[in-house]
Amino acid sequence: MKQSKLAKNVSFIILSVVCLFWILPLIWAVFTSFKSQNEIASSGFSFLPKAWTFENYATLMNNSEASPVFQWFMNSLIISTAFMVLTVFITAFAAYGFTRVQWPGRDFVFSVLLGSMMFPTVINLIPNFKIISSLGWANTFLAIIVPGLASVYNVFLVRQFMRAIPVELDESAYIDGANEFQIFWHIILPLIKPILLVVALFSFTASWNDFLWPSIVMTDVSRMPITPGLQLLQGQYQTFPGLSTAGAILALVPTFLLYLVAQKYFMQSMSLQSGMK
Repeated sequence: MKQSKLAKNVSFIILSVVCLFWILPLIWAVFTSFKSQNEIASSGFSFLPKAWTFENYATLMNNSEASPVFQWFMNSLIISTAFMVLTVFITAFAAYGFTRVQWPGRDFVFSVLLGSMMFPTVINLIPNFKIISSLGWANTFLAIIVPGLASVYNVFLVRQFMRAIPVELDESAYIDGANEFQIFWHIILPLIKPILLVVALFSFTASWNDFLWPSIVMTDVSRMPITPGLQLLQGQYQTFPGLSTAGAILALVPTFLLYLVAQKYFMQSMSLQSGMK
């Protein structure tokens, strides 16, 4: 009993230290966003501002032509929402095909797809850019949304969850005269809602926080999402840490609120058996 309590205390201390190291940069960023440029340049590293100011946030709210922050937010909202919805449906259909539908070479094809996860995603940048350019999608939302829709990891996640659902449900539906789509839509889809919520959260967050790919395919300032747009807040010959951190804090708010609202359902979906009643 004493050893168990000691193990819990040690675990708590270790996790507290890890959380502290994780949250310190975020705390520093929040406080820095309330510092003036002169204070940041003169005082060096410090947490609390000597003189609190909303100058950085006021500059962002000006929404100038060079840095249309509100437009960037709307672009990110449209792109991330569309990406999330399409990803959920494509992932659900693909996982169903790899789990419940029998076709020649199914397991081999899925093994090949899993093997593709071993390659770093950066090697796809040039081929994807060539394809996007040939389709004329450069500087459009399609260039950001379409390439990442078919995620092997998401398909694998939903497939593993779907395998826990008894096949007898499908057989009973077949006997009652249901077709393949009706089985998927009315039986399987309601049971895999928890894991689809995980896919939705991960997809929205990944799209919202994506920096590299939008920076490559987007050169029109007014069409940029918020994350690559933040780089334009930097001057050509001078950096503005306060302005950059203020923009980063504002960009963090939507995903933070999303996880805050969906935290209960997110934790429930962590169990692979949570779809079964």
